[in-house]
Amino acid sequence: MNRTTNRWNKRELQTYILLLCANADSEETTEELDLIKTKVDDSTFQKMHQEIKKDSEEISLEKIEDNLEYHEYSGKELAQLRREMRAIYFTDKNFDRMERNLDRILDNILY
Repeated sequence: MNRTTNRWNKRELQTYILLLCANADSEETTEELDLIKTKVDDSTFQKMHQEIKKDSEEISLEKIEDNLEYHEYSGKELAQLRREMRAIYFTDKNFDRMERNLDRILDNILY
């Protein structure tokens, strides 16, 4: 991938990560999307949703890693992001193997 990824603000990055979490089990539900929409404005949601739809998981993880390096997150901000990610995973009351795998990968990237 070209390592000159567009820089997103923190809200865009958060939205992108949450959308990736919603897609972890290859099934993006209305409930997951509605939960994400409660956290961001509609234009940010639409922009990042269009972005993630065209990216593979590998590209998505590279973009996340690149953008995380650009921002300095506090421990409190990371803890809040992790809580939001878990809420997305558990929207369907099931934390399956694919979601656990993505969670481990993102945990390594975030910390």
